[in-house]
This record gives sequence, C-alpha cells and structure tokens, in this order.
Amino acid sequence: MRLVTYSWLTVVMAVALSAIGWLGLAGWMATVVVLASIAMHVAGNAIGTRMREAADRDRASRPRHPRPLALSLPSSTPTRLERHETLGRLVPISAGIGATIGGLTGTVMLTFFTRSSVAGAMLGGASSAVIGGLFGFLAASFVEILRVSLRDALAADHPASPTGIPGRR
Repeated sequence: MRLVTYSWLTVVMAVALSAIGWLGLAGWMATVVVLASIAMHVAGNAIGTRMREAADRDRASRPRHPRPLALSLPSSTPTRLERHETLGRLVPISAGIGATIGGLTGTVMLTFFTRSSVAGAMLGGASSAVIGGLFGFLAASFVEILRVSLRDALAADHPASPTGIPGRR
C-alpha cells in the first residue's frame, strides 16, 4: 500500500476511537449501522444498474420474434377487496377504543407503579394511546378484511344469492 492509504487509515482509526470515547459504544454502533446502511444502498444501486445494463445488452443481442396474439378473456366483476372502499365503521371505533384504553392504562401504570411526574405520566399516556390506537386499528382492519373475504368466497360458491350470503335474498 502507498503512504497516502496508510495516512487515511490512521485518520479513520483516530476518528473512530475518538467517536467511541465521545459517543460511547452504543453511539459508535449506531454510527456503524448508519454508515453500513448507506454503503449497502450505494452498492445495491450499483449492482442494480449493472444488472439492468446487462439485461438490456442481452435483450438487444437476441433476435426479435413477433409476439403471440393475446387471447381476450371475459372480464369478471371485481370483488370488494379489489375495489377501493372504506373499511367500515368498525375500524375508527376500534381505533378510538384502543387509544382510550391504551392511554388510560399507560397513564395509570406510570402514575402508580413508577411514581412518575404528572408531565411524564401524561407524555407516557399519550404514547400509550398512540400504540393502543394502532393495535385497535390493526385488529379491526384484520377482522373487517377477513369478514369481507369470507363474504366474497361464500358469494362465489353460491352465485344465485344476490346478497352473497346463503339463505338470504
């Protein structure tokens, strides 16, 4: 190696050791993770560009054949999951209930079990409300999508029923 390479290596090691002393080991590990993520992003872009150029060269070198004629298939009516619709009234109600329960539980736990200050309990309660609302939303949307997909499956099995539910007209 050249002298310039050793000089850069010395500078990098000095910066790394001073960063460990200044940030601590956890800060240094976070810095390494961020730098590794940036390096992987750059490497992924370079590899992807090289692969795209190789595929373009391969495709240009092959002789072109006429495309086969596409068969036209009859279109089917889209199911409810294929259409863009709201998830229903259950989702916002469940998210609100989850946020309320999460916020109250977080505030009470922080107040009585950790002897937190009022400001800390309020901030923790707000954080717990966000997490509770997220869990309420996820649970309700999962139930709603499951309900709609089962209704569509039953409607596909029994096409004579206009509502999609067997036995109902």
